[in-house]
Amino acid sequence: MTSDPAARLRSVSLRVTRPRLAVLAALRDHRHIDTDTVIELVRADHPTVSHQAIYDVLRALTDAGLIRRIQPAGATARYESRVGDNHHHVVCRSCGAIADVECAVGHAPCLTASDDHGFVIDEAEVVYWGTCPDCSEGI
Repeated sequence: MTSDPAARLRSVSLRVTRPRLAVLAALRDHRHIDTDTVIELVRADHPTVSHQAIYDVLRALTDAGLIRRIQPAGATARYESRVGDNHHHVVCRSCGAIADVECAVGHAPCLTASDDHGFVIDEAEVVYWGTCPDCSEGI
């Protein structure tokens, strides 16, 4: 996939707009950010973009597969621009920090289930939970 944001939008038949480009830039430069942070980053350069416009952009980009929405149980939804490689995440129970984890078991993209119950599996989502290094220093 091309790294040119405008070309990425066109490749999925989305119009190239300033809010879409700004959201893609925010997600390129910041990993695993929540909606409020996306709004803050976009509005720093484009103060007239409404909250609703950013929500709409996040939904459109997610639906088009250009970004990924992740929401571990009990956590705020986050967005990332790393898509299409079926990677997983590790989440800190204390501070909520999230980091990427490469495919852990089976053949990439981790599609080997112990029992597929007859399903044709095409994606796996794994969330590891624990305590990050910064939070575990005090333990």
